[in-house]
Amino acid sequence: FPTSDRPEVLVDIQLPYGSSIEQTSGATKKVEEWLAKQSEAKVVTSYIGQGAPRFFLPMSPELPDPSFAKIVVLTGSEEEREALKLRLRRVVADGLAPEARVRVSQLVFGPNAPFPVAYRIMGPDPNKLREIAADAGKVLQANPMMRTVNVDWGDRTPTLHFSLQQDRLQAVGLTSTAVSLQLQFLLRGVPIAAVREDIRSVQVVARSAGATRLDPARVADFTLVGSAGQRVPLSQVGTVELRMEDPIIRRRDRTPTVTVRGDIGEGLQPPDVSAAVLKDLGPVIDRLPAGYRLEEGGITEESRKASNAILPLVPIMLALTLLIIILQVRSMSAMAMVFATAPLGLIGVVPTLLMFQQPFGINALVGLIALSGILMRNTLILLGQVDHNLKEGLAPFDAVVEATVQRARPVILTALAAILAFIPLTHSVFWGTLAYTLIGGTFAGTVLTLVFLPAMYAIWFRIVPRSKDEEEAGRGPSEQTRVRDRTDVRVSA
Repeated sequence: FPTSDRPEVLVDIQLPYGSSIEQTSGATKKVEEWLAKQSEAKVVTSYIGQGAPRFFLPMSPELPDPSFAKIVVLTGSEEEREALKLRLRRVVADGLAPEARVRVSQLVFGPNAPFPVAYRIMGPDPNKLREIAADAGKVLQANPMMRTVNVDWGDRTPTLHFSLQQDRLQAVGLTSTAVSLQLQFLLRGVPIAAVREDIRSVQVVARSAGATRLDPARVADFTLVGSAGQRVPLSQVGTVELRMEDPIIRRRDRTPTVTVRGDIGEGLQPPDVSAAVLKDLGPVIDRLPAGYRLEEGGITEESRKASNAILPLVPIMLALTLLIIILQVRSMSAMAMVFATAPLGLIGVVPTLLMFQQPFGINALVGLIALSGILMRNTLILLGQVDHNLKEGLAPFDAVVEATVQRARPVILTALAAILAFIPLTHSVFWGTLAYTLIGGTFAGTVLTLVFLPAMYAIWFRIVPRSKDEEEAGRGPSEQTRVRDRTDVRVSA
């Protein structure tokens, strides 16, 4: 799917999972201050702790996360968007907001895919998945077509674990639930009231630990209140441990799944990059243990899904097309010739797309299907003229030649009108590939049909030019009758 022509620049700011929203806000402010100095940035809107609202249909908002922020920058035009996007990428590479992973992108048409190139690694053991993902990430980073590479699970984060001693709890008259509630009050706080601001309600949270709650070394010194009102140090009823854990474990079909993904270089097509990287991942795939597998994702997968959605309709489309053609020509031979000219447009589509550097996506596929109908229509026109000439008494060979000459002008003029009508559409980001497909295919297919169909007709029905003796002897009509009896072609004009 092509990129959008909308003027927004999207900036994703991702800190390590577990970072506070204050840290995220600080990193976001650095990017905002830089954007404020850029003339292309007309409007800058930041969403800290969550993604932006769904202002563009194919976009999927990110889930709430204190370590994530999104900035939407509105520019004045597509040219300003590209200039700001590339400049911001260079500044980020030079060290803007180094504590965060800053990604600069733009909106894309079609189904949402967070990254253009992505590979899912699925298996039962999260630790083994991280090892495989690390190997796959090295392969992606070694490919010169990849610009950035990351893993959706992120790095492991330090986590505090508190193990309670039940015998000690009973001695001071506490339960696990009571300790949990008191720790929540000390660390995160509990809501005690709500203040209404316009149409929103803001909770008032009370907690007693203050700044000490942010120091893991002092957690063991927290004081609990026993059933009799006595003060009990937290270290007296359990132990505090610091462990490194996965901040998030994503699952697909209930199976732990880690995704290695990244952005590609400017001007490259995701299917080309994905195919090249998948080839490089061959050794990693060969070493996968039993129960583990690697799947291709990203834009390539979404494009494949869109193309496969058309396939169930193809048999119905072919059946209806055959029915309409057979009702028109009433001849199996003529129907076969009509279908034989349908793929001629590919001869013009391929060089046109290559010349203008257009991808063969879902729009080009739709254009190719429409192109086959245009070429089959031209074939029906020529066959109808051949049948009309035969009824007028022309010899078979002369009927084919005259039909081609008589119908060449209207067929070519119709094709030129269609080509000229599609030229303005080539400037569209979304419909450009469809326009180029129809322009190149209609031009080449029309010219080839005028050459290919008469030749195929003559070969199919074994029509040869009459000799001078036959012309002088006037044997044309008898020969014409024999050919008509053999072919039984009845095509209405």
